Amino acid sequence: MEHLHKNTELFFDDFTAPVLDRSKWNVEITGEIHNHEQQAYVDAPETIYLEKGDDSANGVLVIQPRYAKGYLTPQGRVFDLLSGRINTRSKFEFNRACVSARMRIPAGAGLWPAFWALGASAPWPACGEIDIMENVGEPDWVSVAIHGPGYSGEGALVNKKYFSAPQDVTQWHEYSFHCLEDCFVFEIDNELVYRVTRPLVDFVGKWAFDSSKFIILNFALGGIYPFKTNGVRTPYYGLPESTVASIQNNEIKLQVDWVQATQP
Repeated sequence: MEHLHKNTELFFDDFTAPVLDRSKWNVEITGEIHNHEQQAYVDAPETIYLEKGDDSANGVLVIQPRYAKGYLTPQGRVFDLLSGRINTRSKFEFNRACVSARMRIPAGAGLWPAFWALGASAPWPACGEIDIMENVGEPDWVSVAIHGPGYSGEGALVNKKYFSAPQDVTQWHEYSFHCLEDCFVFEIDNELVYRVTRPLVDFVGKWAFDSSKFIILNFALGGIYPFKTNGVRTPYYGLPESTVASIQNNEIKLQVDWVQATQP
């Protein structure tokens, strides 16, 4: 791959190895419910794997949710849905950087894939959260946001990017975040989506982004954010039967061509 960003590279993975590079990524295992999400995150080759890409991608990271009715977590909770979540905590952390990923997202009500970053040194929201890309299954838009003290959850500083037909989220797009000293810039395919200045953050709350942050890629299912969009309560909160059927038929997967961080 020809690296798009020419500045000094801090981190790069193009997923061309046979398996996920554990020197760069941690695989999270969770058995608790957060944000009313309906999946358990597991470390399994069925949910997190690498495959050969298509004409526009060499290697590809795949996070593929699976239906596994009655799955029992080590904590004793029961889930019917499994998925994957990986992060770079303690393996790669950044303060000022441009963080980008080339991704292809599936459409389907209740799907909640995300590419984001968290501060490593404090509990949420004091740690700061940066949502570089979130989607809740609708094909024509993604959201970007930052969360911190005084502007978290429903009060986050957020914006949306709407794609114009024939473009949508199911095609390859590059999602980027520039973490500068006093300004955050979100871009999709090198086009500005949102700019947040430190004076704006200080006006609504407390700046929480001077410490090290790590990258996260995950694929949640259902939960409060999808529910606010689709209003579905059954068979799972925020996740309708039609999407569950697509998961059962192995039709749903998040694909990542590469992840890169460079000096700003």
